[in-house]
Amino acid sequence: MAPTCPSSNTQAADQSSFWSSGNTNWDAHRIGWAVAGGCAALTLIVSCVSISQHCRNYNKPSEQRQILRILYMPLIYAVISFLSYRFFRSYTYYSLVESAYEAVTLSAFLLLLIEYVADTASERDALKAMERKDKRRLPIPFCCWRFRPTKPYFMYTVKWSVLQYVIILPACSIAGVICQAFNVLCQSEGYSIYYASVYLDVINFISISIALYGLILFYALTKEELAGRRPLAKFLSIKLIVMFTFYQSFVISWLEGRVIKATEYWTETNIADGLNALAICIEMVFFSSFMMWAYTVNEYKIEGAPKTRIWRPLWDRLSTEDFGVEILGSLKFFVDYVRGKPSTHSGRRVDAEFVNNHNKRMDFGQAFGVEGSTYPRQPVKSTVGGSGDGESHAIRPRSSYDEEIRLAPYPIGSESNFSINQNEVGV
Repeated sequence: MAPTCPSSNTQAADQSSFWSSGNTNWDAHRIGWAVAGGCAALTLIVSCVSISQHCRNYNKPSEQRQILRILYMPLIYAVISFLSYRFFRSYTYYSLVESAYEAVTLSAFLLLLIEYVADTASERDALKAMERKDKRRLPIPFCCWRFRPTKPYFMYTVKWSVLQYVIILPACSIAGVICQAFNVLCQSEGYSIYYASVYLDVINFISISIALYGLILFYALTKEELAGRRPLAKFLSIKLIVMFTFYQSFVISWLEGRVIKATEYWTETNIADGLNALAICIEMVFFSSFMMWAYTVNEYKIEGAPKTRIWRPLWDRLSTEDFGVEILGSLKFFVDYVRGKPSTHSGRRVDAEFVNNHNKRMDFGQAFGVEGSTYPRQPVKSTVGGSGDGESHAIRPRSSYDEEIRLAPYPIGSESNFSINQNEVGV
């Protein structure tokens, strides 16, 4: 028979209330409860102000949709942590739900960075700058290998390295809830091969390491194009939440049994979980304020423009269609790559060849996740039906890559059939 976890809760339950015998009953647990609730309420106010400002100035949906998803992070962490403090006997379930939103935030941040690069491309020649980037070394610890940013499969790999986290972490959270229900998760028992916690933690660790590495690589590749958009502050406002919650949980777990001792109504695990939840509630007040500054609404305000309704932005944030399209599009790309389709193995393109095949061939902009990177069409004289001057559109080469581009996924509904340049040297 498979081993099960020992109970992390006491049999006895505190039946008293805040007011006992006509007097206020303020013990340490209730003081913590009040502080956690007050901090959660303050975080709610700060986050709602920041969110409502973006909703009322929703002038760039492609960017602000991702910002709204990110701004919900401290709010969700604070509310769930307060509930896990209040209903401490079900702490594990709340913590698993809380951690799942981290994946949504990191993926939204990646899509936001792509939108920033796409937005500046028409003015700052981003595609031209990207294509002229030569081979470079990967960040530590893989600095012995070099990569070429213009390879289509490379950019899809970077995107997928982050997007996989939005699948794996929620899946692990669901698995953790099921294991907890069957009493085989055992987070409070440390790392034991007999319980599910160690295996889920290993999977989560590998997944988030890959996601963070992909984000760091993407930022290093595009930091010149992201200048002026506070990308580091935006990233730190997310990453510091993850780091604080992880390391404080580790420290509090180490104190469990050494400094933290059980009481009549609370076990050592209950007290450790409560301290962790209380700390998160307090920290989210500061992180929500930090996010309000990092993701400022000022750059989206248009003087004289009417305010937008808040319901559309809120619904836009709830829609996960863009995540689904990106994930499915990337999967289709890798399937095509394994099958050997030419569009997935092309290297640097030659302008003349791309001009002839631009409607069929995937360029760097498409591999990068942006659309509209086509050559401008030049009107030429032609006759239609034997009389009159008409217009047809012929393709002419452009002198720069500063065309207007927007975010778009890999085309999953049509095949990319284009030829490889036979004279180029693949790297």
